Amino acid sequence: MRMMSKTPKKFQVDQRVVYPSQGVGVIKSIVEKPFKEDIILYYVIYLDVSDMTIMVPVDKAHGLGIRPIVPRDEALKALELIGEDYEPVPSDWKLRYQTNMDLLKKGSVLDIATIVRSLYHRSKVKELPILERKLYDAALILLGDEVSCSLRKSKEEVENMIFTRLESR
Repeated sequence: MRMMSKTPKKFQVDQRVVYPSQGVGVIKSIVEKPFKEDIILYYVIYLDVSDMTIMVPVDKAHGLGIRPIVPRDEALKALELIGEDYEPVPSDWKLRYQTNMDLLKKGSVLDIATIVRSLYHRSKVKELPILERKLYDAALILLGDEVSCSLRKSKEEVENMIFTRLESR
């Protein structure tokens, strides 16, 4: 058997990370597992929001968009963004949905804030279709979880901050 990980470990045990479209998780361990003729290095990540533990090959983590929690200033920028003026969104919900799904997959905190802002304001005009409502709910959770980790505030406190800014428009 040969060791296959070519990528240096980017994350440490107990570090909080964001897995785009899955949520905030914590690296519980870094383990070696045999796969065919090779030994693969994996991050074992516990995702609190879904109460699920996943294993991600260290070599694939970057490609999957797994990243550290944003610094405080970026979390604050995301909160500012949701309170700013926004471009009206397309009335064709399928186009809106695809645009927002693309943003969700990119996974930056500003992309997530953009989804929350646009779908929140769209929902004030007209009820969101079920798929869009699920996307809005997921984006809201992702945003709240990451911002609360970054700012070291409770999820409830951050949720209040988000809705205060959304309502200011």
